[in-house]
Amino acid sequence: QVQLVESGGGLVQPGGSLRLSCAASGFTFSRYAMSWYRQAPGKERELVAGITRAGSTNYADSVKGRFTISRDNDKNTVYLQMNSLKPEDTAVYYCRANRPTSYDYWGQGTQVTVSS
Repeated sequence: QVQLVESGGGLVQPGGSLRLSCAASGFTFSRYAMSWYRQAPGKERELVAGITRAGSTNYADSVKGRFTISRDNDKNTVYLQMNSLKPEDTAVYYCRANRPTSYDYWGQGTQVTVSS
């Protein structure tokens, strides 16, 4: 069964850092683009960062320069390093794996709360 399991969320003070992990199983990880989305209460789900099979990355303007997405194909894991966190980064963060013409998988999410 395909699984995407996020971890690493929690409570952090403004200006702090967190590293999210998404462990994938049940599919050929290296053949999928991976991405992180987030959804805050009352807000639309938005793309935070994405990484292609080849390692090309893209980021939402709101996190550019603060967040870094990376992947380790040997570990079937994608990461999101989040630095200089702001209260507006508070959201549930979701991991996504997709092949546009075939499959699209989502994790259950991990809560990130940025508050003093």
